[in-house]
Amino acid sequence: MMATFTLRRMHSLCTNAQCRSVLGGFIQRAKVSTIESVKNNEQCQLEYLSGDNNGIAVISMNRPAARNAFGKQFLREFSECSNVVKFDKNLRVVILRSLVKGVFCAGADLKERAKMTNEETGPFVAGLRASVSEVANLPMPVIAAIDGFALGGGLEAALACDIRIASNDAKLGLVETRLAIIPGGGGTQRLARAIGPAKAKELIFAARVFTGKEAMEMGVTNHCVEQNSEGDAGYQKALQLAQEILPQGPVALRAAKFAINRGIEVDISSGLSFEEAGYSQVINTKDRLEGLTAFKEKRPPKYSGD
Repeated sequence: MMATFTLRRMHSLCTNAQCRSVLGGFIQRAKVSTIESVKNNEQCQLEYLSGDNNGIAVISMNRPAARNAFGKQFLREFSECSNVVKFDKNLRVVILRSLVKGVFCAGADLKERAKMTNEETGPFVAGLRASVSEVANLPMPVIAAIDGFALGGGLEAALACDIRIASNDAKLGLVETRLAIIPGGGGTQRLARAIGPAKAKELIFAARVFTGKEAMEMGVTNHCVEQNSEGDAGYQKALQLAQEILPQGPVALRAAKFAINRGIEVDISSGLSFEEAGYSQVINTKDRLEGLTAFKEKRPPKYSGD
C-alpha cells in the first residue's frame, strides 16, 4: 500500500468550483485510505503541511514494534514517500522524523535479515543503499530530526539528509562491525565526508555509540537540542529551521544544493563550474524577477517555483 500524503495544498491550487469539487472528493477518499492504512500498520507516512507551513513535507517513520528497523515493507514505503516528494517543484523543504518516542531508526531489521539466504542478503542491502541514496538525491533541502536512537542504517539515512538535528538524549552510531559486517547504506562514505576519514574510521572501527551533544561537537549533526516531555524536540527544531528556509526561492534552493553537493566532490575550479551551472538555472526564472521587484518595492517576495 502506498504511503499516505495529504492533498490540502493541491486543493488550494484549483481555480474553479468543478476542480475543487472533484479534488475535494479525492481528498476525502485519501483520508479514508489514511485511516485504513493505519489499521494495516503502515510504516512510513508522508504529510504535506498547510497554512503558514505550506511548502514543507514531513516523512514520518512509524514502526514501533521494530523500533523503525528497515524491513522489506518499510523500505518499500520509504521509497514511495521519496518518489512522491521528488517530483513536486513547489516543495521547499522535507523533514525526516520518527513517530516512535525515543527512537529515530534502529537500522536494518536483523530478525528479518537472519532469515535471508546469502543470495537474498546482497539485493536487500543494495535496496537499502538505493533507498538512502534516494533521500540524498532529493532536489530540495532535507532535514533529519533525530529524537532517540539512530544506529546503523538509521544513522545512514540521517547522513543522507542535508541538515541533521539531534536531541541531547539521542544515541547515534555506525555499529555494523559488531556484527562482522560494515555499513552498507552509504555510511562509510557519507560519515567520512561529514567529519573527515580519520574520525570516521575511529567511530566505525570501534562501533562507537555517541550522544547528540558529541555528534554536534564532531560535526555529525548541525544542532543538539534539549529533549522535551513530548520527545520531539529535534522535530520542533527541524520545523523551526524549515520555516526559516521556507520563504526562499525553491528553484534557488535546488540550484544551491546541486552546486554544493557536486562541488564538494571535485577541485575548486570544477566546483565553480557547477556553481555557474546552478546559477544559470535561476537566471530565466519568474522567481528571480519577483525577488528583484519585491526588493525594489520593499515587500516580501511571493515565489511560485517558476
